[in-house]
Amino acid sequence: MSLAIGIVGLPNVGKSTLFNALLKKQAALAANYPFATIEPNVGIVPVPDERLQMLAKVVGTQKIVNATVKFVDIAGLVKGASRGEGLGNKFLSHIREVDAIMFVIRDFGDENIIRAGSTNPQDDLDILRLELELANIKKPEIVVLNTDEDKLNGEGLRICAKLESELASLSEVDAAEYLKQLGIEKTGLEKVIQEAFNILGLQTFLTAGEIEARAWTIKKGTLAPQAAGKIHADFEKHFIKADCVNYEDFIKYGGWVKCREAGKVRTEGRDYVMQDGDVVEFKVGV
Repeated sequence: MSLAIGIVGLPNVGKSTLFNALLKKQAALAANYPFATIEPNVGIVPVPDERLQMLAKVVGTQKIVNATVKFVDIAGLVKGASRGEGLGNKFLSHIREVDAIMFVIRDFGDENIIRAGSTNPQDDLDILRLELELANIKKPEIVVLNTDEDKLNGEGLRICAKLESELASLSEVDAAEYLKQLGIEKTGLEKVIQEAFNILGLQTFLTAGEIEARAWTIKKGTLAPQAAGKIHADFEKHFIKADCVNYEDFIKYGGWVKCREAGKVRTEGRDYVMQDGDVVEFKVGV
């Protein structure tokens, strides 16, 4: 499954700047003008997962396939959008198509950028929630404060879109070093994805072989046959069993052969509830 998150906010709160940074490309028109993003911009972003690099080393493959998140940059809502104000009806139809809504709230100071809402972040959030409530839209939500760099350690989920944009222009090594110097453990992307996984009850299982190391997104509580169906629909239909290894054991013992010798491979049936970080080989019939 591909998780879809709609980036929503009042005009000029930094949605498109954040979107561009997350995708590491200038895919949206980040302009200082209300409704600069008229059509939703969609981009598929890989979910950062250090486990895949370790798995690839163990099984000897160079191909890594991350789980993905789809970000949709939806043009700015305004007060009265539920009644068609601005381009409200069009915006609201796009919001209905995503799994979760990421409210981007302005909490930075820049007199050169037009402010469409109030000077109170909570008031802006209340406006957005009210418009969606009036439009009868109920979605899991993530509230992100787009703040100044020196306010990142405050309460709530805080991201500095300007900083994310700077990080996007750096190599992974340089970006990691820059974050370390700033005393920041995770990028904005990692924070948002972690929160999205939490509120939507998602997790990943892993597959690893000579062809590729890959992460697959499923809901918590998914049974083994349904997880197999994420790889191919026929796998669910013809499911026989699942050989599972805890990720830490897989790395410790060095792959499938050593794990089997050490008795770390579990054979699970149709009633097995998949766990986050399971490394799996599904056995299917014809």
